[in-house]
Amino acid sequence: MAPSWVSALALAFALIPDAAIASAHIEPHSHAVRAPLPDSWHHPRDHPVNALFKRDGPSTDGVQYPDVGSPTWSSAYPTGTPDSKAMPQAWTDALNAAVKAGKIPGIAPSKDNGDDNPTYEGDPNGPDICSATYKCRIDGDVWDAPNGVFGASFDDGPLPASDKLYAFLQQNNVHATHFFIGLNILQNSKEFQTAFSVNQGDIAVHTYTHPHMTTLSNEDVVAQLAWTVEIIHNSTGGRVPRFWRPPYGDTDKRVSAIAKEVLGLTTVVWNQDSEDWSMPTGTTPEKIHTQFQQWTSGSKSPGLVILEHELNDATVQAFIDNFPLVKSNGWNVVSIAQMDNANKPYQNGDGTTGAVTAADILANTGSVNTNSSSSANPSSSGSTAPASSGSPNTSASPSSSGSAGATKSSSSSSSSGTSSSNNESKASDAGAISSPLALMIGATLAGIGFGEIKLSRGRHLSTSLYDPKLRTLGYLWPAQADNALRY
Repeated sequence: MAPSWVSALALAFALIPDAAIASAHIEPHSHAVRAPLPDSWHHPRDHPVNALFKRDGPSTDGVQYPDVGSPTWSSAYPTGTPDSKAMPQAWTDALNAAVKAGKIPGIAPSKDNGDDNPTYEGDPNGPDICSATYKCRIDGDVWDAPNGVFGASFDDGPLPASDKLYAFLQQNNVHATHFFIGLNILQNSKEFQTAFSVNQGDIAVHTYTHPHMTTLSNEDVVAQLAWTVEIIHNSTGGRVPRFWRPPYGDTDKRVSAIAKEVLGLTTVVWNQDSEDWSMPTGTTPEKIHTQFQQWTSGSKSPGLVILEHELNDATVQAFIDNFPLVKSNGWNVVSIAQMDNANKPYQNGDGTTGAVTAADILANTGSVNTNSSSSANPSSSGSTAPASSGSPNTSASPSSSGSAGATKSSSSSSSSGTSSSNNESKASDAGAISSPLALMIGATLAGIGFGEIKLSRGRHLSTSLYDPKLRTLGYLWPAQADNALRY
């Protein structure tokens, strides 16, 4: 601990008036322009500065999860269709609470007709059911991209064929959303890590075993979604995905409501279908090429969200062959999360390298105490170990929060010794940084970090400038902060 005189000196420096600092070092300029800082606080992914501040790997929520692909990791998840009767009690409780609150429509599941579309007793296009299979659009579900935007997304991974796709995306600087099947993550962990850690793609939910979701009970809908959210959460440093896509585009008001109200997931469908999934007996590369010519050269209103797959070499090659048409026709290629300018693929984090807030996978639960909610210990709710229908799994049961097999790290990023002030000081007339010298000297002498620096015109950089790993202080402008200061 620093001597008392050091702390006193640090405090004295920190209390130096802003005006004194500003008048001593900052001269007002008559040509100053008052303007807001840009909304984007980071350089594009292909900007050279990114190479200067590249990190070893994705940031985490401070919880120590089993290594992806390890026996401990794989033992925590169902090896087949998840059994809703064996899912954590907290998930069942969250569903029951949503039903009781009137947030889940009480319509009956549709009838499973095998490869044909599910059918309903009522009108699938009516306001009560509104089935996406029958092209009925539910308010809040995503179907279209903004004008001029190509929303890049791929279903059914990760699979062995995915590696070719990931290499192409990286070579062409394409940021995409990957709607992953939970069981495929379990069985293809290497490809998963390439998509997330190497390509830094956005990971989203495509259910655990790819069923027609509207044919399932409420409980089975939760099991399909929650186990996929769970394996993504525990394999991405604690990130909770924001989006899901229903297999076959099969959702309705009931299913979309369960996804949103229980797990906070936004439903994403599509407005064009390449039908690549039907190769080789269905469509052909030539037909897909003709479709892409029509779609990319036609109207840019609305933008394109095309159903494409990383299912096999043929589907991957179809995208590679037609990507030049997308670029040559002037489309802005972004991931689904980037389409709304929020660029938030995860509910509790901005991306692969951004800060991650420790959070439960269930909606409306906020941040959690990771010492108890993300542990390998069974919860007090009495939930059983994860299991597949007809295929019990004897691994350690997840906690009540649904975070299986995770323990609190001894060096959590959320407890790095930094603090953030909620009090704002007035910016000087010269637009100066408020007491940067005093804060830096004070923080250095007292051995503390600080989490907030006042920037010109009242904007803040709410990122810690004290790195406990390097024991150094640094100052960077906003464009560098996202890449250089997030660990």
